[in-house]
Amino acid sequence: MRFKIFTFTAVLLLSGVLAVSAQETADTKEVKDENVAEKFDTKKGLTNGVQVAEFAILVYSNIGGRPALSQIRKTTIEIGKIKSTNPDGTSVTSEYDQRIERAENLEKEKVRLNQRFPDAEYALVYNGNKVFGLYNNSVFTPREDAVSSFESRIWHGLEALLRYKENGAEVKLEKEETILGVTFYVVSVTDKANRKTTFYISKKSFRVMMLEYEENGIKYKRKFYDHNLAQGTLVPYRSVLWADGKIVEEKDISTIAFGQTLNDGIFDDPTASTP
Repeated sequence: MRFKIFTFTAVLLLSGVLAVSAQETADTKEVKDENVAEKFDTKKGLTNGVQVAEFAILVYSNIGGRPALSQIRKTTIEIGKIKSTNPDGTSVTSEYDQRIERAENLEKEKVRLNQRFPDAEYALVYNGNKVFGLYNNSVFTPREDAVSSFESRIWHGLEALLRYKENGAEVKLEKEETILGVTFYVVSVTDKANRKTTFYISKKSFRVMMLEYEENGIKYKRKFYDHNLAQGTLVPYRSVLWADGKIVEEKDISTIAFGQTLNDGIFDDPTASTP
């Protein structure tokens, strides 16, 4: 019953959101002709990618929409564990904490991932311009695979969908697909750098249950579990990543907090020249 009430409320809100969105086409971007604006029809259901994405935003913001996500998630502090599995089958578990300073889009976002392994501790930083590593406060150049994995969490994560408009991305409803009795909206999001992520969004709950992307000829799939509210926004506390059908990463969040003050210096490159 609670979900039905939520869905009805979301439909009303979404109708208003989409009616105002005269600058977007049925599948994506901005248009100049106001006559192509589509109003959401409850009888027809969701018929294009933008509608599905907007509905998902309402769900993840607990009806608050973009303003709520932007206000609540100005900063993020996330703590947990990551289990990484190597090609030879061996695995290693690290403790991590990730700090994010939200920006107007993902390109300008600042992200710092601190990882603690049994024999080492280091950080990877994206400062809105480039990725670099820090070890004992000294800068180093991370391995290519480490950078790729780190960047993929940024460009191919949930935020690619929830902030598609801010990122200037194209959104397309590819199809509806039923997997193991669950029907999904399959929505692709392609950003300005032509990075494409395909989201499997539950037609019932509008939660992202899985996403897919491809890099360097490798097909990746990430599934999301244990969705719970954190400060009024929806968060999947567990995710599992496959590469060409093999599990390569399992991530579990133990705590997550939004809106706390961060020291901006944690994102600085010590080797950068001061103007």
